[in-house]
Amino acid sequence: QVQLVESGGGLVQPGGSLRLSCAASGRLFSIYVMGWYRQAPGKQRELVATITSGGNTIYTDSVKGRFTISKDNAKNTVNLQMNSLKPEDTAVYYCKLRATISRRDYWGQGTQVTVSS
Repeated sequence: QVQLVESGGGLVQPGGSLRLSCAASGRLFSIYVMGWYRQAPGKQRELVATITSGGNTIYTDSVKGRFTISKDNAKNTVNLQMNSLKPEDTAVYYCKLRATISRRDYWGQGTQVTVSS
């Protein structure tokens, strides 16, 4: 019903930037929370940032001031601008949609971000 496809990952040097995008298609919703999560090898998946359909944002402390989540309603996309990247940001980044009314979650396939010299 809902497909989420992440893109924009890659290899970047410390201090560099990447912009991740999540494109949504299929059955879409008016009331939702979109989130970016990440999972490093051997670690739990963690929340990076969320944005609601109303535009409210939340960031985990480790990325505040460096990452910015945004959305483009016309394109059905959610973006994550990542600046001042650190090696500890290395992870697979996943996009998630929470349809608020139905409480259904939808996940993308993930995109690899590697921060290394």
